[in-house]
Amino acid sequence: MTIRFRALSGALFAVSTLVLIPAAMAAQGHTPGDAVGQTAKATQATRTVEVEMGDIFYEPASIQVKPGETVRFVVKNTGELLHEFNIGTAAMHAAHQKEMAMMAEHGMLTPTGMNHDMKNMDHSNMPGMDHGAMGDMKHDDPNSVLVEPGKSAELTWTFPETTTLEFACNVPGHYEAGMVGKIDFSR
Repeated sequence: MTIRFRALSGALFAVSTLVLIPAAMAAQGHTPGDAVGQTAKATQATRTVEVEMGDIFYEPASIQVKPGETVRFVVKNTGELLHEFNIGTAAMHAAHQKEMAMMAEHGMLTPTGMNHDMKNMDHSNMPGMDHGAMGDMKHDDPNSVLVEPGKSAELTWTFPETTTLEFACNVPGHYEAGMVGKIDFSR
């Protein structure tokens, strides 16, 4: 099956936004997570929380944090599908779900992983795009890890003083099926 980029220009703009804007914002000192916390080094963590992702659940289903606490999350996907651990507000998850749906619709995400073979697609009809970077497209939001079946990933996060947060899987259909957990702030 041949996919023409002319038909995908809107989708690729959204995906490039998903990939390039967070990097540009981070370079300016503004990450998408500023309102909900920020990425940190594992050595800064005061504790480690292990999170299991299955088809379609998290264990634990809720996580308690202290305001300002830095937590290292070790996330293991024990399911048979691709899953995500993403820290954010409900509104952030809703926006990210649209981006993830577009990625899945155009073959950049499969049920079990990322399509790393994007560099073989014909993207010559996309003026202004960095064509060399298209083959290196990544899901690299600082508040998120995407984990293939049987794999593990880590995310270290410093939480804000207080806000309403949740962790969720934004792979199409997973959030709607209940793959979302609450982050509780304790004083």
